[in-house]
Amino acid sequence: MNGEPAGIAYRIEDLAHHSGATVRTIRAYQDRGLLPRPERRGRANVYSDTHLARLRRIAGLLDRGYTLASIKELLEAWDAGRGLGGVLGLVAEVDGPWTDEEAARITRTELAERFGGGPDDAAVADAVELGVLERVPGQDDLYVVPSPQELAVAVELHGAGVPLSAISSHLRELRGQVEHIASRFLEFTTEHVFARYLGEHPPTDADAAEAASLVRRLRPLAQQTVDAELARAMRLFATRHLRRQLAAEQPPEQPQESSGVTIPAATLRAVERLVGADQAAAFIASAAEREVQKRTLDRLAANHRETAELDETT
Repeated sequence: MNGEPAGIAYRIEDLAHHSGATVRTIRAYQDRGLLPRPERRGRANVYSDTHLARLRRIAGLLDRGYTLASIKELLEAWDAGRGLGGVLGLVAEVDGPWTDEEAARITRTELAERFGGGPDDAAVADAVELGVLERVPGQDDLYVVPSPQELAVAVELHGAGVPLSAISSHLRELRGQVEHIASRFLEFTTEHVFARYLGEHPPTDADAAEAASLVRRLRPLAQQTVDAELARAMRLFATRHLRRQLAAEQPPEQPQESSGVTIPAATLRAVERLVGADQAAAFIASAAEREVQKRTLDRLAANHRETAELDETT
């Protein structure tokens, strides 16, 4: 109640001021049955703390994406005594942070230091558009960093030589793919887990509390699954990419030159009887190579003996 005493009476203009809603909006809520009619005192309409609390509750649900029609059902359930505690707890669980990472603040000077003299105005505007940075109202030199990890990745990539424009383009592409994964995981869990809590009417307090507990349990599963699959895919594609690069750098093997040699038919038949017809060519080639090696060794030995005899005579 921001310090107002209990039981205070408001004119519609005062109620608008304290709630943040316009007079026109308050009257529209009354017409739609979202807000109780004011009390009539003489010639004036008087609103109470109950109206103020109801307006703030409506505003909170609108901020979380609820339509006025669904808000009306929730408020009717509340008025009927079913309670909103479990539902609002479920809303808070879903609407709360989905990561343990805490936002940080950074100045333009600190940004320049981390990016080695950059980023320029265009890069900062790009980061703000992507939500990597958020401007602080009234402080042009200060930014909120919702995900310090994401900013740290950009710093490392830029330090490795990746242009900031390329990093932004990659993030846009990646974000679309990740949002698709998130949507599919939500559809999957809704179909198999949360379908029983979804109906034409708001869930009971007990159902909403159970659903909120399931959200807490299942929340980390999406990230754990993506982490595991990303690690598997990165290893697979990095290994495949490295193999392709190494294969491209290796010179192709030069085919060995061959030439025909005439062998007496009797000799060839003797070799075939010895090792078989299919191994005859290999046997002859090996025998010839062995003879060449033997003669090379003999020549080296003879040269050594000649050198030794020459040393003895001098």
